[in-house]
Amino acid sequence: MKFVIAVLGALIVSYLDKSTEALAQGGSARPIVLVVPFAAGGPTDLVGRLIAQEMSRKLGQQIVVENVGGAGGTTGTARVARAAADGHTLLLSNIGHASSATLYRRLPYQPVDDFSPIGLVVDVPMTLVARADMPVHDAAGLAEHMRANPGTTSIAHAGIGASSQLCSLVLMNALQQPIISVPYTGTAAALNDVVGKRVDLLCDQTTNTTSQINAGAVRALGLTTRQRLSTLPDVPTLAEAGLPGVEISVWHGLYAPKGTPVALIERLSDALRTAVTSPLVTTRFSELGGVAASPEAATPSALKDKLVSEISRWKPVIEAAGSIIE
Repeated sequence: MKFVIAVLGALIVSYLDKSTEALAQGGSARPIVLVVPFAAGGPTDLVGRLIAQEMSRKLGQQIVVENVGGAGGTTGTARVARAAADGHTLLLSNIGHASSATLYRRLPYQPVDDFSPIGLVVDVPMTLVARADMPVHDAAGLAEHMRANPGTTSIAHAGIGASSQLCSLVLMNALQQPIISVPYTGTAAALNDVVGKRVDLLCDQTTNTTSQINAGAVRALGLTTRQRLSTLPDVPTLAEAGLPGVEISVWHGLYAPKGTPVALIERLSDALRTAVTSPLVTTRFSELGGVAASPEAATPSALKDKLVSEISRWKPVIEAAGSIIE
C-alpha cells in the first residue's frame, strides 16, 4: 500500500511539473481561472472579461473568469493567495488590493508578499452620480443641499474596501458633512438603486456609470479626474464643479500566487501587454472612460511599485476615517 501511495504521489507531482512547464512554454490543456473578487456585472468584472478574452488568444489557452465576491474583495483574493503557484489561477483586483492592507487588521494574506505581480491593466476614472430627481445639478449644489439638510443624504457603495467606498470617504472629507453609508454586494446593484431613486448618490467607475449617464437615468455631478473625458464631454471635474480635493482613479492589476515560476510570469505578462494594446481592448476601455495600461506599465515591476505606493497613500486616509475592521 505504501508503495502504491508513493507511486501515485510521484505521478501527481510529475503531472503538475509537466503542466507548469507546458504553460511556460506555450501550451496547456487546463484552463486558467481568473478570479475577480467582486460581483458579476460590476466594473472590475467587465475589465476581467475583456482581458481574459484577449489574453486567451495570445496564450492559445482558455481563461475562465470566476467571480468570488465577499468581504470587500478579500475572500476571492485569499483564495488566489492559497492557490498552487502553477500559473493556472490568477487574480484581477483593483485599488482595493492596496486599501485592504490598512482596512483589515487581520487580513488572511499580505497584499505585496503573497502575490507575484504580472502587470497593470487599466486606469479608470470615477464619476459622482445622483438619482435623476435629486434637487442638485453639480457638486457645489450638493454641498449646499447637504448643509441645508444635514444627515439626510445617502451614498451607495460596494462594501468596505471597494473603490466606491474609498471614494465616499474622500468625498465626505471634502464636503465636511455626514453621509448615510449604504453598502451593497456590488456596484451593479448599487447603481440600480440610484437609478430606482432609492438612494441618493454613488461614486463609481466610468465603466459602470457611463451608459446610465448618457441615458439620463442618473445625473452626473462630476468626475474624479484632473481633466474632462472625451467620452463625457459635458461632465465637469469635481474641482471644476466646486469640490476640489476629490481625485481618485481605479487602477487594476493582474497577479499570480507567490512563487509562480518566473518563466510563467514572463509569459503571462507578455500576453497581458498584447491584450492591453489590442484595438478591441483599447477602444472598449476608451469608450468607457478608461485608459489601458501602456506596455511599460503592464509589467511586474510597474505593478509592484504602484501597489506599494498606493498602500502608503491610502493608509492615512483610512485611519483618519476610522474604517479599520478588527
